Amino acid sequence: MSENVIEMKNIVKSFYIGTPNELNILKNIDITVKKGEFVSIVGTSGSGKSTLMNIIGALDRPTSGTYILGGTDVNEQTDNGLSEVRNKKIGFVFQTYNLIPRSSALKNVELPMLYYGMNRHERKERAEQLLELVGMKDRMKHQPNELSGGQKQRVAIARALANDPSIILADEPTGALDSVTGRLVMDLFHKVHEVEGKTIVLITHNYELAEETERIITLKDGKIVAEEYNDKYIRRFPNGEKICL
Repeated sequence: MSENVIEMKNIVKSFYIGTPNELNILKNIDITVKKGEFVSIVGTSGSGKSTLMNIIGALDRPTSGTYILGGTDVNEQTDNGLSEVRNKKIGFVFQTYNLIPRSSALKNVELPMLYYGMNRHERKERAEQLLELVGMKDRMKHQPNELSGGQKQRVAIARALANDPSIILADEPTGALDSVTGRLVMDLFHKVHEVEGKTIVLITHNYELAEETERIITLKDGKIVAEEYNDKYIRRFPNGEKICL
């Protein structure tokens, strides 16, 4: 039986906008993600997917409900505990890359490992291996302003893998890219999923991207309105083939 890496039960997120008013963003969300799955959460603007992403990523806490992330009860963690959970269990990939501007690609990938306490030699060696994995080893000394959008996103994916997290959480990872570059980035996610065996949760408004994942969860007005296994899903690297980036 597959191990669950995400277990959310009756998750509610509310914001108080002045007594007695309360704005309910998420309404009784139940989600389970198994180790090694590629799952998408799809919804239009205002559906609550950004709020849900923040909770999945331990960037915010639910108002009520239970969230077990890789065996850890998120609600019971202190702020420092949440920071440690994020660093060890989740690799983030954002639409805007979130790279440190004046640091090289290599240093950007090393950063999570520095917080993890890995020594300098091990950090550098692993960062080089990850940049090679995503096809960016020849750009490892370049700063973000010397890279294209697709190159920045590949560096961001390498950084997300740095501490061998349980989950890669990708928030609109192709949203700032043209269609050709976006295709390369999605191929890289498939490679990370199929060849490296990573669990990936993709947050997107683009249903075409969602259809590339194994399971599609549709969010509307803060509720899950559909959840289905994707019978159109195909493995792009069934024999572990490497891709040319």
